[in-house]
Amino acid sequence: MAQFFTVHPQNPQPRLMRQAAAIVRDGGVIVYPTDSCYALGCHIGDKHAVARIRAIRGVDEKHHLTLVCRDLAEIAVYAKVDNRQFRTLKATTPGSYTFLLQATREVPKRLQHPRATIGLRVPDHPVVRALLAELNEPLLSSTLLLPGDEYPLNDAQEIRERLERQVDLVIDGGPCGLEMTTVVDLTEEVPLVARKGRGSLAPLGIAEGI
Repeated sequence: MAQFFTVHPQNPQPRLMRQAAAIVRDGGVIVYPTDSCYALGCHIGDKHAVARIRAIRGVDEKHHLTLVCRDLAEIAVYAKVDNRQFRTLKATTPGSYTFLLQATREVPKRLQHPRATIGLRVPDHPVVRALLAELNEPLLSSTLLLPGDEYPLNDAQEIRERLERQVDLVIDGGPCGLEMTTVVDLTEEVPLVARKGRGSLAPLGIAEGI
């Protein structure tokens, strides 16, 4: 049976964030709010928890998961970032973007995408930022979009009802949206939008609608 934490969306209770981080470290799978939509998260090094997330999502090992980081310094630990890429990241983080970059050796091979890339993001939501600060490392994550659903789940009570036997914790931070992040491939000379989502294209120098 999943635990259920109701937290303040702007000032999440530190005690609950500490407990949530402990659940992640102990191999738990959690549901948490972000600046785009609710997501599933687990510890980067826990193969069993990663397999549980894939089972919940109904996806195989080819489906890409994302490293959710605290800041640009943490991104630079897990991805190779040159000056051009850094300027783009600085202009768009924190925010509703996922960036594809070349992975460093800190990223397990089993989590790397084709071309040895990895997806990373720095969310702009007080709850996940407080959780990451307590965890003191990235969270491996996937959007909470269940098999057969058209949109991600956005109501914490419904999430609890549908997943209470499949996850260890649901963090209720209130509704946070249905639109996924904008995915940007930064491995090429010019940023390539792989998926248009909640993040605006303006900071990337790309006109909306393209």
